Amino acid sequence: MTLLSRVLGLVRDMVIARYFGAGASADAFFVAFKIPNFLRRLFAEGAFSQAFIPVLSSYRERGSVDDVRRLVNAVSGTLGLVLLGVTLVAMLGAPVLTGLFAPGFIGDDTRFTLTSEMLRITFPYLLLISLTAFAGSILNSYDRFAVPAFTPVLLNLAMICAAVFLSPLLDTPILALAWGVFIAGALQLFFQLPFLMRLGLLPRPRVDYRHEGVRRVMTLMVPALFGVSVSQLNLLLDTVLASLLETGSVSWLYYSDRLSELPLGVFGIAIATVILPHLSRKHAAESVDEFAGTLDWAVRAVLLIGLPAALALALLAGPLIATLFHYGEVSDHDVVMSAGSLRAYSAGLLAFMLIKVLAPGYFARQDTRTPVRIGIIAMVANMVFNLLLIVPLAHVGLALATSLSAWLNTFLLWRGLAKEGAWRAKPGWGRFLLQLLAANAALIAVVVYLQRPLGHWLAVGGLQRVADMTVLVVAGVVVYFLVLAVTGVRIRHFRHR
Repeated sequence: MTLLSRVLGLVRDMVIARYFGAGASADAFFVAFKIPNFLRRLFAEGAFSQAFIPVLSSYRERGSVDDVRRLVNAVSGTLGLVLLGVTLVAMLGAPVLTGLFAPGFIGDDTRFTLTSEMLRITFPYLLLISLTAFAGSILNSYDRFAVPAFTPVLLNLAMICAAVFLSPLLDTPILALAWGVFIAGALQLFFQLPFLMRLGLLPRPRVDYRHEGVRRVMTLMVPALFGVSVSQLNLLLDTVLASLLETGSVSWLYYSDRLSELPLGVFGIAIATVILPHLSRKHAAESVDEFAGTLDWAVRAVLLIGLPAALALALLAGPLIATLFHYGEVSDHDVVMSAGSLRAYSAGLLAFMLIKVLAPGYFARQDTRTPVRIGIIAMVANMVFNLLLIVPLAHVGLALATSLSAWLNTFLLWRGLAKEGAWRAKPGWGRFLLQLLAANAALIAVVVYLQRPLGHWLAVGGLQRVADMTVLVVAGVVVYFLVLAVTGVRIRHFRHR
């Protein structure tokens, strides 16, 4: 399901690129979409789940079914009321948000006005997607992973349909994408409700700030909003600074970021989603060895997939951008610029994925303070890197700064878990790393040997680009897993039980 969602997300971005390119209106939409999309990651894949699932697991382990229902009712009502207020204030203050997140648009009346208008349409997505994340957290806690994994498909389908069918009907075509985001939020929420009903946990919202579970979730969630999402906050800062650069910079960063997120979303977030409930239960049961073993498995799984993915993105940045986005309104210059930032993001891909699996090691133990301290350090480092790199490298420097700060974040998270004994290296790490080294060296050799210059990818037609890219990807994947098999790695070894 996660793979289907990410592939459709890629199709969505291809449609957006074809219809709207990387010009002023596209920049405006990406800023307006970045804010609710950032909040989607924050809640659906981040802080709310990290705070709520451990509390829910604790109630399941130690309380009755009625206690769980009361927790669900209290959290849904309280969360809904808070988010409704935030959404209304944000809609009224859309121009202020535009100036805050895109200061470079202030002198451009067209982009500024268009961004503000689209923000008013997209911001209710915050309320809808947060409630969707709440429902998804319950389902994930009960090991119903397929339904929450499928819901992002609805966002992609809604935006694709809006671009293709609604945009030709509007005087300002780009507004269709904003309406697609709003409609998708409603679809995602209502899709999950029948499955909650089957569990007997369909919420009956009740505002109760004094409920012990609500207070605990809020206590954990506030710092987690920052700690688990530092990499996303850094990407948001990239958008703010990119608005100060030449027109198209926001779009170039968006397209390259989306490509780098494909392996992150398919594997990194998927692994994190699966392990958090397991880690929470192991902690509640005081199973220290099994807790450490789950984290060790997750780190190895990320390295197995994340390292070759990062190398492939770096080696094939230009060809990938050309194959996926070089249609319609996207120019040769847009391809070259987007490829530069994709290479920079690829340098941090493995770190982004490791953060997703290391952070649950803290949140499952209801420790949110440590990731916050680490997050603050990484955030400051990112700002310093931005200032050092934005002048010589422009938008590429912003992407590289994000990658460097992600590696710092990863190192500090790992060191903390190791010191506390929450993660301990299991036997076989030396052999595993040598196997990875051999397989990735073979991957690099094959891709470099088969790759053609960027000029070829810009000159040939779309079908030829797809055919050439398919050959490269298939050859790289086959050689990588063949070398792993020859050196003794078996996929069944990574089946977590």
